[in-house]
Amino acid sequence: MGRFAETAIHQFTPEELMEFEQLMEVPDHELLAWITGEVEVHAKFDSALFRRLRDFNRRGEGAR
Repeated sequence: MGRFAETAIHQFTPEELMEFEQLMEVPDHELLAWITGEVEVHAKFDSALFRRLRDFNRRGEGAR
């Protein structure tokens, strides 16, 4: 999440910033399972911001 935050946080709306803070509270193993598609993301977190984070990581940008 750190690399995503570094590249995107300056573009967040106040609502997205609050949503990102909520995502940071999700246990790492659960968030990773959502990002990889191993399990379906909870409806509460299935948002445009989550999909940006997921796509960022699926493109390999989170591993650089």
